[in-house]
Amino acid sequence: MTGPTRAPAASRGADRSGWGDPWLRTYPAASGRPPRIRLVCFPHAGGTAQLFHGWAARLPKDVELLAVRYPGRQERLSEPFAEDMAELADAVTAALLPRLDRPLALFGHSMGSTVAYETALRLQSRHGVVPRRLIVSARSAPHRIRRTGLHRRGDDELLAGVRRLGSLGSEAYDIPELRELLLPALRADYRLVENYRPASPPVSTWAPITACLGLQDPGCDPDSVLAWSELTRADDFALRAYRGDHFYLAPWEAELVADITKDLEA
Repeated sequence: MTGPTRAPAASRGADRSGWGDPWLRTYPAASGRPPRIRLVCFPHAGGTAQLFHGWAARLPKDVELLAVRYPGRQERLSEPFAEDMAELADAVTAALLPRLDRPLALFGHSMGSTVAYETALRLQSRHGVVPRRLIVSARSAPHRIRRTGLHRRGDDELLAGVRRLGSLGSEAYDIPELRELLLPALRADYRLVENYRPASPPVSTWAPITACLGLQDPGCDPDSVLAWSELTRADDFALRAYRGDHFYLAPWEAELVADITKDLEA
């Protein structure tokens, strides 16, 4: 691949009417018409919907972007964190029910991949809705995850473990006021993912799956990411690799969104 495109895209503003939904920040289709498809994006542990703010302007004009807002941070700072993966996936699924008039595609990064997968299972098993595609990023398949126990360690050890993955946004933890504000969400998310136990054997989704990874990501090896292929039909799986660490999606945003756009057309 060529070097990353770093020039920022023009922003497509979030729909203020969509801010009434605590779970979903909405970036309407730029066409001004009902969207052809909705792309639902799930952030990583400690992350927020802001991660996807620049994506809207890079997507086709007939795509609506929905960025998931986890409780306990930003606009939902006063709300309690989700206690477990089932609670979180149930709530996101419920929030998506009014949006099922258009096809959905799901993208999750790191922890968000697991939340997206569990949401996809609920959509298909409870509501008969199969996402157009499930796109997972920087996350081992559910049955190949290695747990670190970081959520039970001290603050410095937790942050060191996170920084080993990459540096996206980690400088905020060096500011005492921000550290105090952000650290509880990070710890709660790590507790959630490390206590997560998928069904055994893991449940396949009927949706096609694309798995993405950074080639220098110390948090998940290529074989464990490739194992997502075991959760869909063999001819419905694709693997994409990018140069970079766990947070490759920041410098490679333009290329990643272009590749996701191809998935939405498939």
